[in-house]
Amino acid sequence: MRRGGGTLLAALLAGGLLLTGCGPAGTSSDSSQKRAPYGGQGFTGGNGSGKGPAASVAPDGGDPDSTDGGSPDRDSDADYRSTFALDVDTASYGYARRTLAEGRLPDPASVRPEEFVNSFRQAYPRPAGNGFSVTMDGARTGDDGWRLMRVGLATAQAPANGERPPAALTFVVDVSGSMDEPGRLDLVKQSLATLTDELRPDDSIALVTFSDEARTVLPMTRLGARGGEVRADVHDAVDSLEATASTNLEAGVRTGYATAVDGARPGATNRVVLLSDALANDGETSADAILERVADARREHGITLFGVGVGSDYGDALMERLADKGDGHTTYVSSPADARRVFVRELPANVELRARDAKAQVTFDKDTVAGFRLLGYDDRRVADDDFRDDRVDGGEIGPGHTVTALYAVKLRENAENAEDAKDAGDVQGAEGTGGRVATATVRWLDPESRAPREASGTITASALARPLWSTETPPRLRVAAVAAYLARALSGGAAASWPDEPSPEQLVARVEALTAATEDSDVRALVEAVREAAALRNAE
Repeated sequence: MRRGGGTLLAALLAGGLLLTGCGPAGTSSDSSQKRAPYGGQGFTGGNGSGKGPAASVAPDGGDPDSTDGGSPDRDSDADYRSTFALDVDTASYGYARRTLAEGRLPDPASVRPEEFVNSFRQAYPRPAGNGFSVTMDGARTGDDGWRLMRVGLATAQAPANGERPPAALTFVVDVSGSMDEPGRLDLVKQSLATLTDELRPDDSIALVTFSDEARTVLPMTRLGARGGEVRADVHDAVDSLEATASTNLEAGVRTGYATAVDGARPGATNRVVLLSDALANDGETSADAILERVADARREHGITLFGVGVGSDYGDALMERLADKGDGHTTYVSSPADARRVFVRELPANVELRARDAKAQVTFDKDTVAGFRLLGYDDRRVADDDFRDDRVDGGEIGPGHTVTALYAVKLRENAENAEDAKDAGDVQGAEGTGGRVATATVRWLDPESRAPREASGTITASALARPLWSTETPPRLRVAAVAAYLARALSGGAAASWPDEPSPEQLVARVEALTAATEDSDVRALVEAVREAAALRNAE
């Protein structure tokens, strides 16, 4: 049944950036549990006024629209922390773009807002060497105290001379019957052929295939000179791949890790690269059970997993879980251009490491903040008290990566008054909070020594004062906001009002204005995605 105009998309956009509630203090989200749907609760204020998110957004459980937050214990910081493992996955956005281009809406369960936001380049300062820089900024989303706060983390770029440690890559290729569809195995073969020509003489490749069973087609082999006999053998092995039978992903991963262990090279980046539509239908199909069978290889040899998804039907949840628990990340490719970007342009970021087990913790000032909500990262939540427990898994991050986390933050009235007083030179009026909103700390292990490292940044209320859509607000922050609004539209959920929400037409106009400001082809693609989402919603 057709619904009139842009009403439905406008309703879905109404939840704005307030997508996922902060869990109770000290709890960890186990991604074996079913992900709560975005917008599963209303986004009206605790008094039903429609001024902001539900009262549960308040870190202390009180009404975020009240001046004191309704806190029973203003001396406790427990509920004012937000902790998550870093994530540079982008598969959710890539898959959504493909389905929208094909005239279909993606499954709401496959929409992960952080992967939409992290699909776009950011201009954060870069650190020297391994580790992270920390950048915090934001903007005002309305006149009722709500702000959008951005926490930006960045690793150093790969050296300009292209130097990096050698790579030992075990490619695990799905050759099951479902991979026979155009845009699956043919794209994988093209990608591997391109990569074989791009890798260096000191790099090594192994090739494992799986359908109903797995086999090692090529053991770990050092490539040697370009155009040499070894590379020709690799090309022949890739050309010979044909789709057949069922999908025993467990057998493929198990054999892939065994092959990677046999060929592991000290001082090299040892990684398993899984290329599949992840539609497992044979053998063990649980990501946790599959990875448990290769746990020793992961822990003892430090072998990480890079998942590359393909296909119009794609087992997104399984691939994401495999990568999260396999100390790696995922992406999605649907075209030769995508494949070249992943395997050539972004090769160092996808095979090298700048940080292991990286986690972030944002601590909000209880005298300044009445409520906050992290956008996305549902499957990456970490118990607050585990932030400095280096036995707890975090994210593995390569060179040139940026990680963005967006928070919706409700400031208390006294925070804004304190900032005004401070600006006016009224030291007594500003005493106590100074308008500080939050401190963000990132912790990681050095990829070589495994020694822990930390970096931090802070932000005050004045840094969140400019209007979100003003030209004075950094264009990349506005791009992140548009990506978040699009994720909200595609994820479904409650349709209560939210301050300063854009209509579908306004959202298209906002991102169109950003194409000139960024001169970025990825932003132009975002324009098309927003338009396609609006058209599909209008056609329902």
